Amino acid sequence: MNFFQHSTAVIDEGAEIGNNTKIWHFAHIRGGARIGNDCIIGKGCYIDTGVVIGDRCKIQNMVSVYNGVTLEDDVFVGPHAVFTNDLKPRAVGDWQIVQTLVKKGASIGANATIVCGIEIGSYAMIGAGAVVTKTVPSHGLVVGVPAKLIGYVCKCGERIASSDLEIPSRLTCSHCGEENLIE
Repeated sequence: MNFFQHSTAVIDEGAEIGNNTKIWHFAHIRGGARIGNDCIIGKGCYIDTGVVIGDRCKIQNMVSVYNGVTLEDDVFVGPHAVFTNDLKPRAVGDWQIVQTLVKKGASIGANATIVCGIEIGSYAMIGAGAVVTKTVPSHGLVVGVPAKLIGYVCKCGERIASSDLEIPSRLTCSHCGEENLIE
């Protein structure tokens, strides 16, 4: 075992956990979940079967990540965020799992809800409490209920443009000097 598991964490047989990953108090990792290297899974998190989490992801306390969700490398998920996985859920009957992709470097704020069937672009930032119902572009900054695009952020997290501007394909950050490709 090349990862840390708190004594109260439950990791079901068949879960794959990468090297140097830390799984904290009362977390539950289902069989069939795959978690990459150097991740942090916070207290009380639930990671469902079929979930794929890349390397160096940080998932803070009480986050629920359900089947159908893929988080690429370097994704941050703030406390109490939740991902849905069925657009028409019912207590009885079949579930229709709908895929969600969160691309490299994206950040999701505390208490955000990510409705399934969307893509969150690389280095996008989702504001705390947002309800995301539509795909978010790379470097996009969205806030509110429902979430609306209000600007763009650098890889470093600093705001680099307002959404009311015509956005060129590349923006340079005045804070860190990084040139960001907006797709």
